[in-house]
Amino acid sequence: MDKRWVTKKPSDEQIVAHLSQVLNINPKLANLLVHRGVTTFEEARAFFRPQLTDLYDPFLMKDMDKAVDRIEQAARNQEGIMVYGDYDVDGTSAVALVYSFLKNFCKKLEFYIPDRYDEGYGISYKGIDTAEKHGIKLIIALDCGIKAVKKVETAANKGIDFIICDHHRPDSVIPPAVAVLDTKQKDCPYPYKELSGCGVGFKLIQALALRKNIPVEKVYAGLDLVVVSIAADIVPITGENRILAYYGLDQINENPRPGIYSILKTAGLENMEESSNGLFSREITISDLVFIVGPRINAAGRIDKAIASVKLLISNNSDYADKLGNEINVLNTTRRDLDSAITEEAIKMIEDDPYYTQLKTTVIYKPDWHKGVIGIVASRLIEHFYKPTIVLTRSNNLITGSARSIKSFDIYDAIDSCSDLLEHFGGHTYAAGLALKPENLKAFKERFETFASERLTTDMMVPEIEIDEELYFNDINFKFYRILRQFAPFGPGNMSPLFVSNNMIDTGFAKLVGKNDQKHLKFEAVHTNHSGNPIKAIAFNLGVHHKKMVKGKSFKVCYHLDENNWLGNTNLQLRVKDIKFD
Repeated sequence: MDKRWVTKKPSDEQIVAHLSQVLNINPKLANLLVHRGVTTFEEARAFFRPQLTDLYDPFLMKDMDKAVDRIEQAARNQEGIMVYGDYDVDGTSAVALVYSFLKNFCKKLEFYIPDRYDEGYGISYKGIDTAEKHGIKLIIALDCGIKAVKKVETAANKGIDFIICDHHRPDSVIPPAVAVLDTKQKDCPYPYKELSGCGVGFKLIQALALRKNIPVEKVYAGLDLVVVSIAADIVPITGENRILAYYGLDQINENPRPGIYSILKTAGLENMEESSNGLFSREITISDLVFIVGPRINAAGRIDKAIASVKLLISNNSDYADKLGNEINVLNTTRRDLDSAITEEAIKMIEDDPYYTQLKTTVIYKPDWHKGVIGIVASRLIEHFYKPTIVLTRSNNLITGSARSIKSFDIYDAIDSCSDLLEHFGGHTYAAGLALKPENLKAFKERFETFASERLTTDMMVPEIEIDEELYFNDINFKFYRILRQFAPFGPGNMSPLFVSNNMIDTGFAKLVGKNDQKHLKFEAVHTNHSGNPIKAIAFNLGVHHKKMVKGKSFKVCYHLDENNWLGNTNLQLRVKDIKFD
């Protein structure tokens, strides 16, 4: 699929020159900082050296004082408390975080994760009934609840209070809970609006620690869970999230909890060399949490019961954590097989039906698709067709689905425009979930397509690669790369810088690689005028360009700068995103 390259506009030359001088760095690096809103020495220091002391006062969040008061009351009166969370990574990590903290001073405490297949997303009537049977008087809902108006009312009628800790968009009517912690409420003055669900839980325990004079170290012990949620839920790694992610990653690399360590071991990242002091064969990054840790934690809830993920994350016993980690790894393998099979089937259905080529959206339904992987399938279909996508399956008497979007199209708004056809829905700009009655499916598909087609332009339907700036190979050296690494942790709002270099040729080393399919391309690039040293490159899934490259045709390449370690030798290399021939 062809991609449109867009290079960011150059920053103010005077600001870049000043920053380059005061920081003693390459102007290209200074330009990257300005693109990230960093224009002074003090801002650069805060960016490169985040401080936990810069976290906001949790009591700035609307209802935080009410939430803390109610939890203290429950602890003082030994009321039953249920920590309730969604079945995805954000929800299970939030439950593990808050449950582990409350254990220090709450006598009657339990946690609950709804069953994806039996109860569906968010707060369920079954969960409320379970709380009633167990004598629970307070439910702390994490990563869910902001739309559960009727369910919170039902709980209140049973004598059960709710504290809602959510980060999804609220409706105009807020549930009648004792406290609602959600920075996306219009009247919430909290300065940072992009916390994960687990991040909101973190602010709750931070507030409790301040009120009860609990050492702050007990709060920071949960930062590894917070960074896992930040990575898996793909929230912006800016502002407060960047501070939390920075120290959470540091904790995982230095002293991970047994559950996270067991996951990384099953993925083969444990350091087996006794001569090295590090726990892992390399530094664990946000990317590892997105592609290795997150999917395994999610696998329990997708294939079986998400409660296993919470048990893994709260375990202090390494042997027990390893046992659970291995079981979850098996579930992840099953998840991968289902994901691949359903994606292949969905692609064939779309390609075999000319109807889909006329549309600007993809809404595809098959009643026997596995509910646990349809969100992943939706993301795969976007990679293939690049359209706002909803994948639907049958669950009990309803059709339920997961939605994923493309850049600049708010899929939440699109679904909201069809809300009268839905039983319930919720989510974010680029990802959402929904459920509807079978008789409403046809009308929903038509209205969703109409809403999208009126707003999607031709340019929006072409995948875009946003390039930070042009580099010449003369710019690239180990000092440049060492400073570049300090821009991490990378993620939305602070993506790994993407560079372009023009007028390139291969030095004669281009070859196809890949264990089974030879789909990848390895080469060594140099400018056509031979300025700068040649640099080796790896281009995954871009083997189609091999023939042109070996013929000596000139090209431009966009890439991330990376480090390659092989047989004790360390070299810089290009991790290629795309290639265009002149």
